[in-house]
Amino acid sequence: MNEATLGLLLDVVGRLERNVTARRCPAICGLEGERRLTLSDHGYLRDDAAAEAFERRAAAQAERIRARRWVIAVPMIIDMGPGASLRGRPVSNRPLRDGEQEAIVWTAFDASDGLDFGIVAYTRRPGGQPVYHDPEIFTAPLASTAIAPGSTLRAVLLG
Repeated sequence: MNEATLGLLLDVVGRLERNVTARRCPAICGLEGERRLTLSDHGYLRDDAAAEAFERRAAAQAERIRARRWVIAVPMIIDMGPGASLRGRPVSNRPLRDGEQEAIVWTAFDASDGLDFGIVAYTRRPGGQPVYHDPEIFTAPLASTAIAPGSTLRAVLLG
């Protein structure tokens, strides 16, 4: 990942960390082209149709500003499944199940570097305050979900 994309990733993840700390869970998408735009959607995790609609709106904005890079980040509950698959579900107030981890799941694209996928895991102090880890990069997107964060954005812009 090049420095420009890393900078955009850190900006988007930082915005989402502040939202999660404030107990809000929007999806956030950063676009960089002729100018920089940041979009957010609080209904993203409601269902697959809401997620797809937000990503289509983000793709339209990306095309409008001729985006060279973009990052989408979403708070989720993740579970490392059998093998190397990473599965996710929307955040909720229910306790975590064994093997689950709260995380910000992200997808990044840069026209010169291609796609990167990853997470920023976090744990909570006894009072509920999140403590964020460093971003981790994965070689494949989130599995076992109808729409992994960034999948519609990817399909519209790169398809």
